[in-house]
Amino acid sequence: QLQFVESGGGLVQPGGSLRLSCAVSGFTFTTYGMAWFRQAPGKEREGVSYISSSGGSTKSADSVKGRFTISRDNAKNTVYLQMNSLKPEDTAVYFCAAGEEVNIWHRLDEYDYWGQGTQVTVSS
Repeated sequence: QLQFVESGGGLVQPGGSLRLSCAVSGFTFTTYGMAWFRQAPGKEREGVSYISSSGGSTKSADSVKGRFTISRDNAKNTVYLQMNSLKPEDTAVYFCAAGEEVNIWHRLDEYDYWGQGTQVTVSS
C-alpha cells in the first residue's frame, strides 16, 4: 500500500529553520528520485529540490540555493529537506514526490507519486 508520511512543517519566524521529513512505503524507494515541491496560495506548484535515487545528485531552485538542503536515507525510506534562513516568501504547502524516471526534475509530470503536503508558514 502506497503511503507518504510528511512531517516537520509549522510556523517559524523569518531567519529560522525547519526540517521536513517524508517517510514512504509501498514502492521500491531506492529506485526512485525524490523531490520537494511547494505551492503558495494562488500560485502554481513549483520544484524546490531534487535528489537522485542513489543520493549522488541533487538539484535546487535558484530561490533556495544556499539555504535549503535535500538529503535521503535509503535505509529508512525517508527524504528530508533542511530549510535554513527562512523567508516569508517560503510560506507554502510543501509536497514530496517520487519519480522512477526523472529527466527534468522541476516538471510535475515527471513524478509518479505525491505526498499530501505539509504547511510551512514563515511569519513574525
